[in-house]
Amino acid sequence: MKSLDAKLLEIKANRASRAFIIADAKDADMAFGVRSPGPRHYMSGRGARPAQFSPEVWNRSEFGYRNLPEFLDIIREVTHQGLVDIMLMSAYVNEQLAIKEGLFKNSHVTPAARANDTTDVWAARHGAYTREPSQPFRSASIDHIQCGEIECERDGGEFPGANLGLYSITFVNELEQDREALLWYKEFREEAERKQFRHFLEIFDPNVDSGIAPEKLGEFINDNILRTLAGVPESGRPIFLKIVYHGPKAMEELAQYDSNLVVGILGGGAGTTYDAFRLIHDAQKYGARVALFGRKINNAEHQLAFIEMLRLITDGKLSPEEAVRAYHGVLQGKGIQPHRPLEKDLELTDQAMSYDGGATKRATVEVRNNPLATANRAKAGDAASGNGQSATAGSRSWPRRGDGSPDFERMTSTQRQAFDSERLKRKFG
Repeated sequence: MKSLDAKLLEIKANRASRAFIIADAKDADMAFGVRSPGPRHYMSGRGARPAQFSPEVWNRSEFGYRNLPEFLDIIREVTHQGLVDIMLMSAYVNEQLAIKEGLFKNSHVTPAARANDTTDVWAARHGAYTREPSQPFRSASIDHIQCGEIECERDGGEFPGANLGLYSITFVNELEQDREALLWYKEFREEAERKQFRHFLEIFDPNVDSGIAPEKLGEFINDNILRTLAGVPESGRPIFLKIVYHGPKAMEELAQYDSNLVVGILGGGAGTTYDAFRLIHDAQKYGARVALFGRKINNAEHQLAFIEMLRLITDGKLSPEEAVRAYHGVLQGKGIQPHRPLEKDLELTDQAMSYDGGATKRATVEVRNNPLATANRAKAGDAASGNGQSATAGSRSWPRRGDGSPDFERMTSTQRQAFDSERLKRKFG
């Protein structure tokens, strides 16, 4: 059984379960084109697969994006790491890795493909598509996702490709636009049910001015989700949702409505490391059981370590603040220059939740405890008590039991950070 299926069963059987589904969204080639594999500062263990560029045309700094072979190597690496539950890809990448290569055959990771590409993800350089009201569109077909052919052989019910897809709707609060989007979704749902193809549903915020105040968007989205699915029996419903996190009230309202409805959040733009870690922590706290992070993972200085931190947070082993510090410890141990100094990376920023990053910034999270202030108070307390130990200088100074194992119950927050930093440095080098 894939970990996705096991966790879905556990979540529905016990709403108090900490089971949490993490998806790596590596489907950006449906949106960005050349930029989709991300910047070249992080490469897989296999290293670069450089192409040949004419020196009279390019310089190395100008061509700063990974190519597709390098991108596929990273997907392989993340899949082999085994900490994500879903790998979301384009239909073409799914064909290369799932169908032709069999990457997921003996893995607990579930392959998935983006099943439609509404126009608000058409983020071509110099283009203006994303500034127009979203229009429904599908490049991929279900058969192509399942078996790489225009029509699959369906006698056995097993397919070499993905049997899970993301379907996206963007409500813009305009009657004809939203009605048309729902008609396309209805057609997709019926085809998917006939072909035994599972899907999860992304409801994206309006990509144009909707006339709805930003603080009311969560209510608008929640009502549209529940209204849309009220006419859909269980056989045609999505296995979970993917939405923008609009804060605790909107999340709890939706998550508490129906125990069979599993709610997930999307990551949005790259932002700071603390943006990502606080987002997944708060969303889980208030009812989300799934997170799909694309650019937040793809733009990370070290993708495997970043994913490890996400898992430690959802498992309740690290706070977001501790995870940021531990992540920087890994980067330091590997000699990787972080995008930002630690102090800046512990800041929470207001991010645009659109594919091109140009839409109105909508998703905000209230910060009740400033991590920098908390850290300063902790340092002051350590100095006053004479217990000041930095994570580097005192990395091996934490309480231990009689058998030499770490005593977590007696650890201070600083000692716990040092312990996790030391463990992760050993793991990642």
